[in-house]
Amino acid sequence: MKLEIVSTDKAPGAIGPYSQAVKYGNLLLCSGQIPLDPATGEMVAGEISLQAERVMQNIAAVLSAAQCGFDNVIKTTIYLVDMADFTAVNEVYGQRFSSHKPARSTVAVKSLPRGALLEIEVIAGL
Repeated sequence: MKLEIVSTDKAPGAIGPYSQAVKYGNLLLCSGQIPLDPATGEMVAGEISLQAERVMQNIAAVLSAAQCGFDNVIKTTIYLVDMADFTAVNEVYGQRFSSHKPARSTVAVKSLPRGALLEIEVIAGL
């Protein structure tokens, strides 16, 4: 099998030597998304729920570029700078995964790129 790079201008471009996502066989491995506005390249300001919404919009754009959606997601990993934000992030996250519930891990981290408060990565089946 060969790797196929997935890229879209509807999500922030990579800020390092990586791809937004890679297709490999029947899997789509998506790099973590932080709350960057793809139009401006700036971090979304405001409360964590606004930042979580931007992250989910970025993920949706990458999934769409691979011709799939949230129903295809198998596994997610959420990285939070402050676990006190768990409930607010979970509420936004749950709007995309109401009946379909992928496996998930949530991890507390010391810091994230560009001072982000959260990052979410997904793996989807194609």
